[in-house]
Amino acid sequence: MERMRIAVAGASGLIGSALVRSLTADGHEVVRLVRRAAAGPDEVCWDPVGQYVDAGGLTGCAAVVNLAGAGIGDRRWTPSYKRVLRDSRVLGTAALAEAVAALPEPPRVFVSGSAIGIYGDTGDRTVDEGAPPGDGFLPSLCVEWEEAAAPAQEAGVRTVFARTGLVVARGGGAWGRLFPLFRAGLGGRLGDGRQYWSYISLHDEVAALRRLIDDGTLSGPFNLTAPQPLTNREITAAMARVLHRPAPFAVPAPVLRAVLGDMAGDVLAGQRVVPRRLLEAGFRFAFPGIEEAIRAA
Repeated sequence: MERMRIAVAGASGLIGSALVRSLTADGHEVVRLVRRAAAGPDEVCWDPVGQYVDAGGLTGCAAVVNLAGAGIGDRRWTPSYKRVLRDSRVLGTAALAEAVAALPEPPRVFVSGSAIGIYGDTGDRTVDEGAPPGDGFLPSLCVEWEEAAAPAQEAGVRTVFARTGLVVARGGGAWGRLFPLFRAGLGGRLGDGRQYWSYISLHDEVAALRRLIDDGTLSGPFNLTAPQPLTNREITAAMARVLHRPAPFAVPAPVLRAVLGDMAGDVLAGQRVVPRRLLEAGFRFAFPGIEEAIRAA
């Protein structure tokens, strides 16, 4: 990649912080969007829910990357927290897209976060980017999330939707909660374990995002998942092998529903998602297998 000025929203999150480290290490100028007064030229003040962006701070940016949003698994999905999940994504994306569209010299690309949750429960059916949205809270949220980027698209900015799967990383996300359980010998399958999980290593997630930023021929939705999804049962066995711990437990579906509420439906649902468009673009995964991804984490 040529050296460029890149704005990143969600720069303090699991994926955002890893992306910022990668870009900075290669000499790019990274501007972070922050929810307070900017402390220097490398920060831009914004309020995603209030739909405010100090657009002047985006001047000269060749790319804007939006990875902001409240944590899906951070809290039980009460009606109020569902609103937080939606507003943090939909309103924030709309604000950024409008700011990008209004710039005298817009960036070359707007990479907007999304998720494979858009497909809903696919069971054991393999789906790629051509599949329609599913039913339920997460699919409808993802549809709104992507539609919020319309102002950037209408302004002629190349717009990419990074539909991310389960990121295998030690420091956060779903796997950040799984590692301590398995290390303590308390790991196990969820429900019957037959539901497919579409995962991606943090290294490959960042590499894919960088490819989406740099390649001017790529636009629209891209699934950021490893090529071979596995069942929760298979992933549980792989975690046990890599960490040299038994995984004797299984969390019954009724218990998950009692603890997680509405979120349990998505934990127990299967998503057999493949990254067809990334592979067609020639992207090569460094850690395509689950054991490789776990060891890398």
